[in-house]
Amino acid sequence: MSGKIKIGIIGATGYTGAELLRLLLDHPQADLKYLTTTSAAGQDISEIYPFLRPRFSQKLAGYELSAAQKLDVVFICLPHGKSMDIAPELVNAGVKVIDLGADFRFRDLAVYEKTYQKHTAPEMNAQAVYGLPEYNRAQIQKAKLIANPGCYVTAATLALKPIIENLSFVEGSIIIDAKSGVSGAGRALRQDTHFLEVYTNFSAYKLGVHRHQPEIEQNLGGAPVVFSPHLLPVNRGILATIYVKLGKKTDIDNILSILQKQYQNEPFVRVVKNPPALKDVVGSNYCLISPTVVSTPFNDQTQLILVSALDNLVKGASGQAVQNMNIMFGLPETTGLERVALNP
Repeated sequence: MSGKIKIGIIGATGYTGAELLRLLLDHPQADLKYLTTTSAAGQDISEIYPFLRPRFSQKLAGYELSAAQKLDVVFICLPHGKSMDIAPELVNAGVKVIDLGADFRFRDLAVYEKTYQKHTAPEMNAQAVYGLPEYNRAQIQKAKLIANPGCYVTAATLALKPIIENLSFVEGSIIIDAKSGVSGAGRALRQDTHFLEVYTNFSAYKLGVHRHQPEIEQNLGGAPVVFSPHLLPVNRGILATIYVKLGKKTDIDNILSILQKQYQNEPFVRVVKNPPALKDVVGSNYCLISPTVVSTPFNDQTQLILVSALDNLVKGASGQAVQNMNIMFGLPETTGLERVALNP
């Protein structure tokens, strides 16, 4: 498109909203026009997030369609269940929408309603495109509404999807043992994310009932998984260790070949030989994936371990959203996103 992209962020004071600001300040085509909040209207965003002060200052407002409909694209960074009220009127007003919540991620609304709540915008859900660029790039280019995947789901899907689509596997053998930094729980105060609860601690939660499990299964064509999320005492990052038993004997070279063929032209996915660490990805939009084949007594099967790492606020949320925006507006996909990981 000609000229800069007029951008709004609905829910700019949450962690994903703030991360969008950090990324978009270095985007050459981004024009940040409209930031909304439900709790701090009239305040300057730089008062809430002082890290913005050297570069950016703008007063927050309450959401109004009359203001939002003047924009080219709106990022919705609200709790799950809230986007259904806003996205339809924005799309109908000609504004492109990228929703960072879960409201439009499910093809089967019965699964969404079982996992979250009643869906009030089924017609709009039918229009939404699942915003995983590595698999849906062509649809994203034409989309008016993007359902931006979250962190656990992106890490698991990118690692597993090429494997289960190209090799036989033992049904019921997929175990996703994933760990997340505390920012994945959002900015709202909760007892279990309080400093004294998290610091020097490590805990599992919502074993077998986490709401991201059915979304992962959707992305894997219905393959059942066991999903065990854990909370790490760190700010950022997702590291998923994934176990899957393959139906036939194979070797690491074949696994590497499958993953490398799938992602050889993808700008933000890297297949690596050594298992990645959080420090390899934090602050960046990259997802690193490493496979390991483990010897087992099952002569006709292969135990595969995949390690997938990404930053939950970047490739797992706001960075992926900017990547989707770039595709929607015909920009180079990497625009504003080519940061390497933070070190140390």
